[in-house]
Amino acid sequence: MSTSKALNELMPGIYWVGVEDWNRRIFDSLIPLHMGTSYNAYLIVGKEKIALVDTVQNNFADEMLQKIGKVVDPENIDYLVMNHAEPDHAGAIPRVMAVAKNAELVVTKVGVDMATVFYDVPPERTTMVKDGDTLDLGGKTLRFIDAPWLHWPETMFTYCVEDKVLFPCDFFGAHLAKSRIYDDEVGDIVLPEAKRYYAEIMMPFPVAIQRALDKVKNLDLKMIAPSHGPIYRNPKRILDAYEKWARGTLLQKAVVIYVTMWGATENLEKAIVESISAEGIETVPYNLLVADISHVMRDLVDASAIVIGAPTVLNGAHPLAIMATEIIRALKPRAKLAAVFGSYGWGRGAVKMITERLQQSGFEIIETQEVRGPPRKEDLEKAATLGKHVAQRIKESLKI
Repeated sequence: MSTSKALNELMPGIYWVGVEDWNRRIFDSLIPLHMGTSYNAYLIVGKEKIALVDTVQNNFADEMLQKIGKVVDPENIDYLVMNHAEPDHAGAIPRVMAVAKNAELVVTKVGVDMATVFYDVPPERTTMVKDGDTLDLGGKTLRFIDAPWLHWPETMFTYCVEDKVLFPCDFFGAHLAKSRIYDDEVGDIVLPEAKRYYAEIMMPFPVAIQRALDKVKNLDLKMIAPSHGPIYRNPKRILDAYEKWARGTLLQKAVVIYVTMWGATENLEKAIVESISAEGIETVPYNLLVADISHVMRDLVDASAIVIGAPTVLNGAHPLAIMATEIIRALKPRAKLAAVFGSYGWGRGAVKMITERLQQSGFEIIETQEVRGPPRKEDLEKAATLGKHVAQRIKESLKI
């Protein structure tokens, strides 16, 4: 079920025809959606041709077509632009192509194959474009910008030259279902949610992010219209945020994530957190039993160090700690300083397992600590020393 915004004309001849998915609560079977999400699609009506930029998830196809029908007959769509092949944006392609029987699917070279595999679009109904190619709709020119790995290999952006509107699909997106369409109407929640989205979706691709930002900053922009979340009438707001997250100085900040079974690891965690904080470093602790992993990832965008704690379970780390470590490895935060701590009963294993995994991903391990049974006074003192060393190493890395 969705409750949609009224038809919105963003610029003369450019319409938002997407949907709000208010009830979705998980994405990729991993990412919690506290406020649902949106699937933004955009209809561009030129004097001679009509283009639809991106679609919606397939179960919302009819709703999107109804919106389009308030502006033009969907049968008259000439071009369907697939910026990205993921089903939340491209899932309605078969439905649109069936209705608009003469429409051509505009894709990158890699996108031709993706459209065939995912949506059974025959190659003869595709128009392949490369970086810098244009389509003239009559008074509205679409220019295509190669953006591979943001976040699939076929991804591109679409730029409407005359209206100075960028359609970057997932780039600059946020998982938010709102009755208001523009970022300034949605309010302060926009950037924290955009940062969470950035951490989960974009952060693993630092080179691609920086390449895309360099391309985008050379455009004359009045509006950025992503395919999730609000539309930016002040593009500088999200552009500055992405610059900061991708290339800005990391903060004096440590993220401490841990799981405990009988309290031993948690006692070490408290001593470590207190010690790091005492050195003037922002410290953000997360108990993995109750933490929202997407919030952990959001804090890792600009943190300088990661500290992971876990008890040993059957000669290895607790499964929650293993999962968190693997997510960190996959998302590739810029922080490369780490410390590892934990506890065990009759056999070690947790600290070694996590340390090896982090080292394989290029992390510098500042220090480790592993305690048998409940930590004694001297163990807590060593944990405090570990925290102090983490704080010192952060300051050294930032030349404070």
